[in-house]
Amino acid sequence: MGKTYERIDGRLRAFIEAQPLFFTATAPLSGDGTVNLSPKGLTGSFAVLDEHTVAYLDFAGSNAETIAHLRENGRITLMWCAFQGPPNIVRVHGRGEAVLRDDPRFAALLARFPDIDPDPHGLRAVIVVTADLVRDSCGYAVPHMTYDDDRELHGKRFAREDDASLSAYFAKKDHIATSIDGLPGLPLPLPPVPAPAHPAPGTPG
Repeated sequence: MGKTYERIDGRLRAFIEAQPLFFTATAPLSGDGTVNLSPKGLTGSFAVLDEHTVAYLDFAGSNAETIAHLRENGRITLMWCAFQGPPNIVRVHGRGEAVLRDDPRFAALLARFPDIDPDPHGLRAVIVVTADLVRDSCGYAVPHMTYDDDRELHGKRFAREDDASLSAYFAKKDHIATSIDGLPGLPLPLPPVPAPAHPAPGTPG
């Protein structure tokens, strides 16, 4: 039986933070637009900012559908599954924002991810999600699977790029600056990544 939570804390927060993999779902407003569903991993790239706010680092990839959809309408759902231990599924339905590199909040947000070096991964944005609805469900049909470790391929691939070459790589892709449905995606060229800073007063968390 599913349960609704008023905040992300306690055992719920511990469960979310322990999962090595989660999924994000977004969609454009258009009824015939393309729904996007993405897996997210890499240890240290997710953070609970406060009882109602979570964030994750958005790294280089072949598309930027999540960024495009959030820029248009802000709707997003995150989902975590228990692949080990007691069965459980947690969903956070909320409003998301892609905080881009040139945003004044970027450096303080980046400081909330001390356990990962974002430089080799082509960091594009910090996705910040404010929860409107947090629910869990049984997860009885989710299989048992074992987590071994993170793949090294992503870091090895994008560690070869600097900001200029990364922008050129993105410009060659069909669905980075523009989504599959023609929405504005990641603004190019990429501005430099600001140095991480201590969270400013009033920053969540």
